[in-house]
Amino acid sequence: MVDNTRVIVIGLGYVGLPLAVALAKSFETWGLDVDTGRIAELERKHDRTGEIDADRLTASSLRLTTDPAACPDADFYIVTVPTPVDADNRPDLGIVMAATRTVGSMLKPGRRSIVVYESTVYPGVTEDLCGPELERISGLVCGEDFFLGYSPERINPGDREHTVDRITKVISGQTPEVLEAIADLYNKVTTGGVFRAASIKAAEAAKVIENAQRDINIAFVNEITQIFSKMDLSVWDVLAAAGTKWNFLKFEPGLVGGHCIGVDPYYLAHRATELGCDPRIILAGRDMNDGMATWVAKDVHDWHAGADAARVAKVLMLGLAFKQDVPDLRNSKVADLVAAFQGLGHQVDVHDPLVSAPEALHEYGLELVAAPVDVYDLIVLAVPHRELVEDFARFTSQLAPDGGIVDLKNALAGSGQVPDGMKLWTM
Repeated sequence: MVDNTRVIVIGLGYVGLPLAVALAKSFETWGLDVDTGRIAELERKHDRTGEIDADRLTASSLRLTTDPAACPDADFYIVTVPTPVDADNRPDLGIVMAATRTVGSMLKPGRRSIVVYESTVYPGVTEDLCGPELERISGLVCGEDFFLGYSPERINPGDREHTVDRITKVISGQTPEVLEAIADLYNKVTTGGVFRAASIKAAEAAKVIENAQRDINIAFVNEITQIFSKMDLSVWDVLAAAGTKWNFLKFEPGLVGGHCIGVDPYYLAHRATELGCDPRIILAGRDMNDGMATWVAKDVHDWHAGADAARVAKVLMLGLAFKQDVPDLRNSKVADLVAAFQGLGHQVDVHDPLVSAPEALHEYGLELVAAPVDVYDLIVLAVPHRELVEDFARFTSQLAPDGGIVDLKNALAGSGQVPDGMKLWTM
C-alpha cells in the first residue's frame, strides 16, 4: 500500500456508504451509485439509512458520483451492491453482474487493479461468474491485468457496536500478494483486524453460513413457539428458564426478514441443489420462518375471535421495518403479516415513524398512517422501535373496550404500559 492508493466503492447503501466513509479517512475514495437521488441526498449530507450522520458526511473527503466515466483509474474497486432473490427465492445476480460490467468498463491496462466483492453470493460466483465477465467487458486477463478478492460484508443495520471500523474483516485474494494488499487496505479501516480466509470460495461460503446458522436457530425457536402455544405455554417463560444453562443459545422467536438472514440461505441452497445435494435443514428453516407471519395472524385471529370464527377486526400495525430502530424495509415480513391479516378479512392500518412512506408504498403498496386517530380492535406491536415502546400508552387509549394488544417480541413485558385486565397476546 502506498499513500496515493485510490479506491472506488460501487454501491452506497447500508454496506457501501459506511465502508466508503471509513476508507476515505486513509485513501482517496470515490463512491459510485446509479441512484441519482441517493447521491443527491448524500451531497446534502443526509443518509436515509441512518448509518452515517450529517457531521461525519460533512467531515468526510469521500467523493460522490453517478457517472463511472467521472471516476479516475483506481487501485481497488469494491463492489457492495445488493444480491436479492427473485419471486421463486432463486438468487438474483442481476445487480451484482451489472456492477461487474460497470467495473469492467473502468479497468485499464497496466494498472493491475484489484476488484473486491463484498456482496453476498454463493461460493464460486466471484471467480466463475464475475471474473470472466470482467474479462469480457475490459478485454483484460484476470490474474495478469487485474485481480480478484472477496471480503464478506458484516454490516448489521442499526448496530452501533459492531460497525465496519471495529469488526474483524474476513478477506481473501486471488494470489498471496493480492491477499496481502487487501489485508493492508482493510487494516486501515478496522481496529478489529483481518482474517485471511484460505480461498475466495471459503470467504464466500463463510458469509452464507453465518446467516444460515442464525436462520436455522431462529426457525427452531419459532417451531417450539408454535408447539408451546398448543400447551398454553409462553415461549418467553420457557426461554427465560432454559437460558439459565451456561451453553444454551439465546435466540428469540419472531419474523425473520431483512436482506441477510431471510435471503442468504437461499443462495447456499441454490448452489447445493445444482450440485445434486438436498439442503433439507436449510430449506426447512426457511420454510418455518417464511411461514411465521401466517401462523401469527391465524393464532391472533383465533384468540381475538373466540367462538365467533367469522369476527373481523380493525387492526393497527405498529412497525413495518424489518427490525427495530432502523428504517430498513428490505424483505420486511411485517408486510406478510399485514397481508395475512387482510386475508382473514381484517382491516389494517400501518404506522411506522421511522420508515419512508413513499418507499413503503413503492415496495409493498402500503399507505402508512402518519398519526393514528381511529379506535382499533387490535393493536399489534410488530416492530418494537424504542419510540413506539416508550410511548405505547398513547396507543392503548385508542383500543376498543373489548380489544386486545399483540406484542410479538414481548417488548412490553414489565413496562407497565398495558393496563391490568387488558387482553394481551404474546408468543
